[in-house]
Amino acid sequence: MDYSLIIVRYGEIGLKSSKVRSRFERKLVKNIKSATDCEVDRNQGRIYVFPKNMENTLNKLNKVFGIVSYSPAITTYVDDIDEVLEKYVDGLLEEGVLTAETTFAIKCRRVGNHDFTSQEMAGHCGAIVVRKVGCPVNLSNPDLTIFVEIRDDETFIFHEKIEGPGGLPLGTQGKVISLLSSGIDSPVSTYLMMKRGCEVIALYFDGEEFSTPKAREKFDKLVDALNKYAAGVPIQKRVVKYGDYLSHCKDEGPEKMTCILCKSGMYQIASKLAEKTGCLAIVDGSSVGQVASQTLANILATRDGCDFPILSPLIGMDKLEIERIADKIGTFEISKVSDGGCSAVPKYPETKADIVRVKQAKEDINHDEIIDEIFKNL
Repeated sequence: MDYSLIIVRYGEIGLKSSKVRSRFERKLVKNIKSATDCEVDRNQGRIYVFPKNMENTLNKLNKVFGIVSYSPAITTYVDDIDEVLEKYVDGLLEEGVLTAETTFAIKCRRVGNHDFTSQEMAGHCGAIVVRKVGCPVNLSNPDLTIFVEIRDDETFIFHEKIEGPGGLPLGTQGKVISLLSSGIDSPVSTYLMMKRGCEVIALYFDGEEFSTPKAREKFDKLVDALNKYAAGVPIQKRVVKYGDYLSHCKDEGPEKMTCILCKSGMYQIASKLAEKTGCLAIVDGSSVGQVASQTLANILATRDGCDFPILSPLIGMDKLEIERIADKIGTFEISKVSDGGCSAVPKYPETKADIVRVKQAKEDINHDEIIDEIFKNL
């Protein structure tokens, strides 16, 4: 099929005020241009993409946040619709999309003033298809729907509505620090915040002697995988050398509290980085009760003293739900490769941390001084 352009549709952007809507549209157009080699036009709540490579562009638009659906289409004028629709049907027959046994429907939508109704135009176009192919009409549950969209005199014909990732255009909601490990959960939480329009700085804590180089390699691969969704606003990376701090936690603090002190230190460093880089929140992959550090008591204790909001988009999800998303976005296969885990985890970790005892443990290991020193070397 010799398509002319791609019609791109957005969802909740249309609910914004005219000023905000225009700003979001401009950002979405910028991100589309960054992801593909194309020209883009905006008109009456639609975005029209004119790609230099149709197939490549169709494959990349499903990773641009803010796009709800998109359709490769041909364009013509109302007076020429009969001839062009016949050629379009020829293309569908050639591709095997339409046969004499295929049930079909025509859906017509008009914008502007015309001397015919949408229903009349749908009937007219349907008669052309029946006359040419002889296939039966089924308005309630067709095998194929052909869409005819008329905007003033210009007419678009298409039959596919390809699902996009939805959400808001990346970069419209400010920056966040995402605690990104080599596991399954944190890449998914990062993806979900990107879907809500947040620019991401990915912060990785390198446990050195308590983890393997494989974990750091996975972090880099996960950022690469997520960057496929970050057209226009690529993910920045920051790495913390965290092995010395973990050694202090194990050697000078209560062994059961190692994970509590570790996570608390992560939030404190993330807060410092957020302040320095103009980020508005911290993101993690917490899911209530999934591991020892994610019981409600421990979540409360580890976040004590953090000056920035901590967003946990996975907080109510179970592991299967998270894994489904990871598989869909292409991070699951990377995350599931064994990297040896963290050897600093105690045999019997604390599950009901008391904030008073956690504060005392921080004093015992000179937590604040160590965190300040680590941040200087980030």
